[in-house]
Amino acid sequence: MSKRRTRTLAVAAALGAAATVALAAPATGAPASTVDRQAQLAGHAAPYLYLGWGEPPNATDIMQQTGIQGFTLAFILSSGGCEPAWDGQRPLTGGTDEQTIKAIQDAGGFVVPSIGGWGGNKLGPNCSSPEELAGAYQKVIDAHNLTAIDIDIENSDEFENETVQDRILGALKIVKENNPGIQTIVTMPTTTTGPNYYGNRLIDRAAELQANIDVFTVMPFDFGSSDIYTDTVNAVTALKDKLKATFGWSDEEAWTHTGLSGMNGLSDQHEETSVETWTQIRDWAKSNNLGRLAFWSVNRDRGGCDGQVAAHCSGIPQEDWAFTKVTADF
Repeated sequence: MSKRRTRTLAVAAALGAAATVALAAPATGAPASTVDRQAQLAGHAAPYLYLGWGEPPNATDIMQQTGIQGFTLAFILSSGGCEPAWDGQRPLTGGTDEQTIKAIQDAGGFVVPSIGGWGGNKLGPNCSSPEELAGAYQKVIDAHNLTAIDIDIENSDEFENETVQDRILGALKIVKENNPGIQTIVTMPTTTTGPNYYGNRLIDRAAELQANIDVFTVMPFDFGSSDIYTDTVNAVTALKDKLKATFGWSDEEAWTHTGLSGMNGLSDQHEETSVETWTQIRDWAKSNNLGRLAFWSVNRDRGGCDGQVAAHCSGIPQEDWAFTKVTADF
């Protein structure tokens, strides 16, 4: 069985999952303008911000206090059938989510929507074909003038469903064809030794279908680990090696298509990632020129609940926004 992010108890009871993400380098031949601006931010991480829980902080305040340039905004789910909505409930436009996105963009930052996650009613199983699913993704892109999307594929309904895996990859291929310069990111679970059967299959099928995914990201936590730094390095390096073997890339190129998304403070299994350990992970990711670095979540990047796995704090002693500050220097 693969290790997957179950989130905090509060999230497990509600919706669902995610963690990670920064923009990858732009696709060759991407047009100028907004895409170029986003591409300039490629080396900056975009940690997860979830407006649906955990006393979400003000995004532009966090930008000013930490230097972070982008956020991965969770989660896009199905509001019924193949219709996307924030948390499956809030419309794409006209609410807090749109206001937050515009504020981040107006401040010179970028937003990546996280589509999927661990729980909730997802688009992948509800859309009947790659074409219909691509249409749902397109609605999200058009609603917010986005230049990147993150498909967080987890659980048995998407990650462990081969039909849905192929549908997602086919949809992302269509999105790439219809949106020159768009960045597509796939986030998935991992073991300490790299992708499991379903992760390897996803990568193999991405190559066979020519889906042209920009970055594959793994979530190296909830292992029951006593050494999260070593397990993270091993898992992410194994992902890089798989990408290198599958696509024929050099080590250098494979790293740029590789990403990681951690969980700050205490994970669901009470593994501890301290600020110091996260700094080590960031430095290692930076030295290898990874395509993405993110964590779950900015909501939890606060002290005040030592020993707890909670939605609004990390469970360890820390200064507020310490993990975000470290990540901003990726």
